Amino acid sequence: MKFENNKSGNGGVITLNNEIKEVGRLTYTIFPEENRFIISFVLVHPEFEGRGMGKYLVEEAIKFARENNWKVYPHCSYARSVMMRMSDVDDVFLQR
Repeated sequence: MKFENNKSGNGGVITLNNEIKEVGRLTYTIFPEENRFIISFVLVHPEFEGRGMGKYLVEEAIKFARENNWKVYPHCSYARSVMMRMSDVDDVFLQR
């Protein structure tokens, strides 16, 4: 499995791919003046659902946000539920 982060301006897409095709994607928006990273949407393609792939995408987004000293606001309800179950995100989790 391989992540690819395609950032463009103040937004981007993190994709997770296997050897053959895309497994899922996470879209985000960055507000650098507020040090905020917004997770907009998480999608895992149906044939890969139920294997934790969405959580891997959220973890990769958190890693990217930490590298840039951004706080993470999960606008996506799935991403929010994943982050609420994680014990190591208090430093970056914006619950609003």
